[in-house]
Amino acid sequence: MQAAEPIRLALIEGLSGPFGNAGEAVFRNLVWATERVNARGGVKLPEGRRPLELLRLDSKGSTDETLALMRTAIAQDARFLLQGNSSATAAALVDALNKHNERDPGHRALFLNYAAVDPALTNERCSFWHFRFDAHADMRLSALTDQLRDDRSVSKLYLIGQDYSFGQQVLRKSREMIGAKRPDIRIVGEDLHPIGRVKDFLPYVTKIKASGAQAVLTGNWGNDLTLLIKAARDIGLDAKFYTFYGNSLGAPAALGDSGVDRVLAVAEWHPNVGTASSDAFYETFRRRFPRPEDDYLHVRMQAMVEVLVQAIEKAGSTEAGAVARAMEGAGFDGRLLGIPHQGRMRAQDHQFIQPLYVTVMKRAGTPGAAFDNEGSGYGFRTLRYVERPELPSTCRMARPAN
Repeated sequence: MQAAEPIRLALIEGLSGPFGNAGEAVFRNLVWATERVNARGGVKLPEGRRPLELLRLDSKGSTDETLALMRTAIAQDARFLLQGNSSATAAALVDALNKHNERDPGHRALFLNYAAVDPALTNERCSFWHFRFDAHADMRLSALTDQLRDDRSVSKLYLIGQDYSFGQQVLRKSREMIGAKRPDIRIVGEDLHPIGRVKDFLPYVTKIKASGAQAVLTGNWGNDLTLLIKAARDIGLDAKFYTFYGNSLGAPAALGDSGVDRVLAVAEWHPNVGTASSDAFYETFRRRFPRPEDDYLHVRMQAMVEVLVQAIEKAGSTEAGAVARAMEGAGFDGRLLGIPHQGRMRAQDHQFIQPLYVTVMKRAGTPGAAFDNEGSGYGFRTLRYVERPELPSTCRMARPAN
């Protein structure tokens, strides 16, 4: 019997270069998600079950390379393109895919975004062909600044970010949200730095220390966060860090004891959610990827693959337009994976709505932090749970006729 033709998902991501570790973390999560679907028989379609196949395409962190690989993936019959580790690249990919799908309706594709969180992508730049499965930057920032609002130990704050669309948005919106929630907090400095090019953050951290800031808020990710954290430790900066991604990719180990009770992060899930089913889910991932440096599990990427499969099965087709319509309004029930997690794809703007957790770094084994991160000996405990971090959208989506 001839094997069923696979449904190809093309991961187009920086798997080498300064943010290669972040790309590899994505790849592991998607491998695990596709393996799980295939283990239960694949995707049910009228002609029979078909397996998922994950294509691995290294953009080297280049937007131009991403656009070239988009064409490569579509030529290889991949109708589902996965990217996320750059909002600027995501915006270019949305524009290119809009043009491709209009020009070649017989080979249309969808863009599934797991991490590019510039709010514009589901507001003024929203597209019928783009679906985002991460909370966008303003959603994450709203949860973080709610926590900052209640932190009366902070009266001086420093803002630092990467100098591209996402980092600029975080700084701009931080000023707005903090001004509304805690007008007594003084922003004593801010910096935007080149993305992926700073090797030594000591000059930046020296400025932060001289400012007298009691807290730093940053959207930095990947090595730009890890190196910032290391410089803060080396100079002895006595400040809290309100971060988007401080729970991963070497940051906990870089800080060690100096990060306990001082580093906060926000995510859609974390290992210390604290239910038996969530613990079992996490332990299964660690058995699949046992190396400590591989320990970075994203529930949103698991949800993304499951919602895609659900939409393909509902549409009875892998045609991009049919799948997109089936995905609109689709719900995700985490009980399928054995975790207490619910989500819904908002039809208006294709923004996935799911809970968020604000967490704080603790020594592993202390109350609320049973598991550590990346074998560092440090984990994160829940400070705040936001069940529906939903913000209004300005999206006015153009929809194809068929």
